[in-house]
Amino acid sequence: MNTVDYDRALYYTHRSEWDNLVVLMVRTQDHILSKRIERFLHAYQFSRDYSVIERQLYGLLTYLEHAVSATSSGDDLIHGNPIMSV
Repeated sequence: MNTVDYDRALYYTHRSEWDNLVVLMVRTQDHILSKRIERFLHAYQFSRDYSVIERQLYGLLTYLEHAVSATSSGDDLIHGNPIMSV
């Protein structure tokens, strides 16, 4: 999987570019990323409880970290480096 979508999601979230995040949500091939973005934006727009927004943001950021680390580990195996980072 290409890490560009994950980098964009992190950038758009950091910069509060919600319109671009919606476009990324629709265009990405990663269905889990799309669902995480959807849940965060829904909480951000409609929830009055800050803990719900915080929990959804943390879930999105945790998934981004996991996806990037899993993708980069897979690239090491493909390119002949059998040592996986912990």
